[in-house]
Amino acid sequence: MSLIRSFFILLILAGAPALAETQATQDLGELILVPGDILRVAIWREPGLSGDFQVDKDGTLVLPLLGKTQVDDRAWNVVKDDLMEEYLGELRNPSIELVPFRNVYVLGEVTLPGRYNVHPTNDNLAGAVSLAGGVTSDGDITNMRIVREGVIILDGIAGEQRLAELGVRSGDQLFIGRRNWLARNSTFVASAVLSISGILVAILTAGGG
Repeated sequence: MSLIRSFFILLILAGAPALAETQATQDLGELILVPGDILRVAIWREPGLSGDFQVDKDGTLVLPLLGKTQVDDRAWNVVKDDLMEEYLGELRNPSIELVPFRNVYVLGEVTLPGRYNVHPTNDNLAGAVSLAGGVTSDGDITNMRIVREGVIILDGIAGEQRLAELGVRSGDQLFIGRRNWLARNSTFVASAVLSISGILVAILTAGGG
C-alpha cells in the first residue's frame, strides 16, 4: 500500500511543474500589450532580427523584416500567432521565441536602481528587486510602494506578491522603503541596553558593599 501511495505522490509532484507552466501560459495568453512594453525576439542564427523591441505610444511595434505591426488592444496569444505566421512566410524553418515583458523602474533601497524588464505573469516584486541587485542593508522588502505617473497607487506591499495580481504596467516605479530606525539600529540598541544593565549592576553591587 505504501509503495502505491508513494508512486501516486511522485506522479503528482512530477506533474506540478507542468501544471504551473500551463497556468502561466494561460495567463500570458490573456495579456494585452500596451505602450512601453517590451517584446523580446530570439531567432536562431538571425542576430540581426533578434533583440528587445518596445511598443510605441501609438500601440505599434516595429520589427526588423516585418516592419510596423499594431499590437495593442489584442490578446497576446493572437499577436504571437500573427507574428509567427509572418515570420514563417519570410524565413525558412525558423526557430523563434517571442516573450513579452513589462518595463519598470526599480528604485529606493536597492543596490542598482534603474529600469528593468520583468515577466508580466511569472515574476513577483521580489524577483524585480533581485534584478536591481537586491535590497540594501537599510531596505525593507516588506515595505514597497508602486508609483504611477507621480501617484502612489499601492503602498506597504510585500515582495512575494505577483506583478500580474498588482496590475503593474510598463513605466511604473517600484520603490523599496527603508527599515524603521529600531530595526536598522538593533545591534546598537542591544549593546546600549547591555551596557546600561552592566552599569546598574555595578552601581547596585557597590551600594550593597
